[in-house]
Amino acid sequence: MCDDTTIQIVDISTPVMNKNDRFAASNRELLSGKNIFTLNLISSPGAGKTTLLESMARFFGSKMAVIEGDVQTDRDAERVRKAGCQAWQIETGGSCHLDAEAVNHALGHMDLESDELALLCIENVGNLICPSGYDLGENLKIGLISLPEGDDKILKYPSLFSRISVLIINKMDLLPHIDFDVNRTIDECRSLNPEVMVFTISAKTGEGMEEFCGYLENQFSG
Repeated sequence: MCDDTTIQIVDISTPVMNKNDRFAASNRELLSGKNIFTLNLISSPGAGKTTLLESMARFFGSKMAVIEGDVQTDRDAERVRKAGCQAWQIETGGSCHLDAEAVNHALGHMDLESDELALLCIENVGNLICPSGYDLGENLKIGLISLPEGDDKILKYPSLFSRISVLIINKMDLLPHIDFDVNRTIDECRSLNPEVMVFTISAKTGEGMEEFCGYLENQFSG
């Protein structure tokens, strides 16, 4: 028996990414028009993204705003508000990353008109894989890892670490207690991404934060 059934394979990834890229372009145009420099901060859960943003909020104050991405709860946004800057929470309800449409929606709920506001930080959902391929309209993609995660993560997750402009190594206050090779981590990241900037910090103690915040200030005021 002859089967004339034709099988058609439809690639849905291209339309999905095209839609995301259109929203990303819209976000970028909106933020650029208001002279707001935007970061997309990506790490695994527990690496210290929110603690970093709290430290940054204390440094920048009303110059900074934050979009928080989490599967559930607005706890991180509350922490950032208490540290001194406005924050809007996106609850993804299960999605492992933020997309540009969700960020676009959040921007519509934020006060972007202040003459002081110069920096927007987007804290992505804790994940080293899914967020790496989504443009949110940012100027700078930042990857953050922490010492307790181990020094072998860079080459395990090349999609992220080959795309970032800045690598932050956090929780340096734990270095005397953890077997973590800082130089290996930096060298492996630069093997994927030779131009990456690297900052070693402890967001909890403040170590390295003045240098990192000074770098950001030069980016949005230069």
